[in-house]
Amino acid sequence: MTKPPSFDVIVVGSGPGGASVARELARRRMRVLVLEQGSAAPLQGTLSQMAGIAAIPGKSAFFHHDASLLVSGIAAGGTSTINFATAVPPPLAMFAAHDIDLAPALAALQAELPMAPLPDELIGPMARRIQQGALARQLNWQKLDKLIRPQSCRTGCWRCVYGCPYGAKWTARDFLDEAIQLGATLIDQARSEEVIVENGRATGVRYRRGGKLHHALADKVVLAGGGIGSPRLLHRSGLHPARSTFFSDPVVAVMGSVDDIDGGAEVPMAAGMYLREEGIALADMTLPKPMYQAFAAQVGRFDRLLSHARTLTLMVKIRDDVGGGIGPHWVDKGLSGADRARLAVGVGMARDILRAAGATKIFKSWHFAAHAGGSVRIGDGVDSSLQTSTPNLFVCDASVIPGPWGLPPTLTLLCLGKRLGLAL
Repeated sequence: MTKPPSFDVIVVGSGPGGASVARELARRRMRVLVLEQGSAAPLQGTLSQMAGIAAIPGKSAFFHHDASLLVSGIAAGGTSTINFATAVPPPLAMFAAHDIDLAPALAALQAELPMAPLPDELIGPMARRIQQGALARQLNWQKLDKLIRPQSCRTGCWRCVYGCPYGAKWTARDFLDEAIQLGATLIDQARSEEVIVENGRATGVRYRRGGKLHHALADKVVLAGGGIGSPRLLHRSGLHPARSTFFSDPVVAVMGSVDDIDGGAEVPMAAGMYLREEGIALADMTLPKPMYQAFAAQVGRFDRLLSHARTLTLMVKIRDDVGGGIGPHWVDKGLSGADRARLAVGVGMARDILRAAGATKIFKSWHFAAHAGGSVRIGDGVDSSLQTSTPNLFVCDASVIPGPWGLPPTLTLLCLGKRLGLAL
């Protein structure tokens, strides 16, 4: 019988948390295996590839009982491949309350990453008009830090959410590629089935690839399969309850038409604002035409299907209450009363901004979400070292975020991954 390969660390998942851990371990010349359920095929910036990453029901797209949608990215680089590349520093106090100091990792990453507001020449006319409306309402509308290389970015491009094919948008693949160059092994299209536990300690992972079951051994195992994937894998391994509550950062798109702009192709979330106490974030969110049309059709606004190039879109995101459930074969989370109240406030602000920007025929989408997390929380599912109750088994992704969120998690997960990678 062939002896299974052995590594120092197996990392399950290659999103921001997993890729950051893998890079730090590879820098230390440790033997690292990264198992990724999705494909590592080059990003092409096409609708079809994006749909394969984030729109497969039951795998990367989940419909709740209220018909809302939760999406995640299943690919090398995880959801960072299709996000809006917005970098928000972690709430240091939230983690400090659990004896986790992310400040050193944050400082190191800020000095390294291509992270800054977009230069004026890359901000599109729709984002500028929305900013004018926000400033007219005397709101604190500011440019947002973006994980984008301006020298490679181009005006009139809309492919951030499709997977940037030009290398302009930073994704976790950047760290993953570095880890591989330093000797880490990546196996893509590998679905991890179970954590191997021997004598009460994690010793490896069983995974399925090409219809065959394989297993690999390691001194330590890090789960980084995301807010949905990690609790499910823990459950399949008999190490976690069948049901996990979570948060998801619900989003509503508020849209209105103007007559003097012919656009629709620009970098989304160039500027915005965050009301920390209220848990409400707003930003411009120009979307690709098919996504805009899907939102309009979803709420019966067929009269607006051909108005993409003249439609200003605002994102309203909230910090939602932890609730709902992630189960072995389902994901479901409705809005609480407090969630609905937050959305109503945010939508009202968005409507005011659009009116001040000269927009008419204003309507909103149903809510959707893309930041599932808090399902294996620090202080509950893992300790301050991100270790589970099973020795040598760690979790490093959005599932460990200890409380309701409401912020883009990429930079926070990179910080957690760097910290863990230096500690293992």
